Amino acid sequence: MKQFFILTLSLLVLSCTDRDDGVDAVNIRIRNTSNITFDEVQVSDAEEVYENVSAGDYSGYLEFETAFQYAFIQIRSGEDTFTLQPIDFVGETPLPIGFYTYELDITEDGNVDLSFIIDY
Repeated sequence: MKQFFILTLSLLVLSCTDRDDGVDAVNIRIRNTSNITFDEVQVSDAEEVYENVSAGDYSGYLEFETAFQYAFIQIRSGEDTFTLQPIDFVGETPLPIGFYTYELDITEDGNVDLSFIIDY
């Protein structure tokens, strides 16, 4: 019985891994907190875009070599385009490797509102 307990405990310890084990980039996903579907979301100058993020939903993660707590964001929804254009990144430090969420909303004035979340 004691051997069974030790074996079970050993397997449990060996099977536990953190989500960020082996991660070597900044991973960002989008959460659409607006009431419209985002057909396409461009973040910074990334080649890949987030596509078809429904209201209230999350996208998958995309990897970035360098990213900040805020970024250039361009959202396309139907015929409309909404843009968040930061002025500069003076004083900002790049995000460390990990998982993050940009919560995006469209205000009544048509502006993009970005909230930054650290995912654990």
